[in-house]
Amino acid sequence: MSRIGKQPVIILEGTTVTVSSSNEVTVKGKLGELSLQVTEPIAVRVEESVVTVERPNDQKEVRAKHGLYRSLIHNMIEGVSKGYTKELELVGVGYRASNRGQILELSLGFSHNILLEICPEVKVETVSDKGKNPIVKLTSHDKQLIGMVAAKIRSMKSRNTQKDQGKAGKPEPYKGKGIKFVGEQIRRKAGKTAG
Repeated sequence: MSRIGKQPVIILEGTTVTVSSSNEVTVKGKLGELSLQVTEPIAVRVEESVVTVERPNDQKEVRAKHGLYRSLIHNMIEGVSKGYTKELELVGVGYRASNRGQILELSLGFSHNILLEICPEVKVETVSDKGKNPIVKLTSHDKQLIGMVAAKIRSMKSRNTQKDQGKAGKPEPYKGKGIKFVGEQIRRKAGKTAG
């Protein structure tokens, strides 16, 4: 059994979970509504205030989906009841962030400002205190969507040299300039003068 998949998901107060005949799980709460289509071999059962995810056999693909669907359902229940927040910090001289409604304007040292239209499911807010780095605060009930939006914002200031191909969006390791999550530790490198 999958250690994650076999754990029951407790339905929080004020949240309702329904499973349709086509195996679509719908979660409603005070912050919104989310739905997920569960593929065939996996079965989802709702009993009183507990959701259980079951699998019919131990094939590798079925075992993988067992834990995946349990985690996705858990994230949906958490999201519609409590919500998710991600905070991004802009580290660099002259880096600025501002928003007009759902349009985020970033000044990241390029010759032009970057305008990003954020989807309505994710609320965006910017904090610019004097003497501190600007912070972009994202809140949503959808964990996957907020993660994708945060990754898109981070990719606006990416290192795109050939050798740094898989590291797009991460702050550079010498001065720490770039867009990072609040509280994220950047592995710093010593420059040439260190010796």
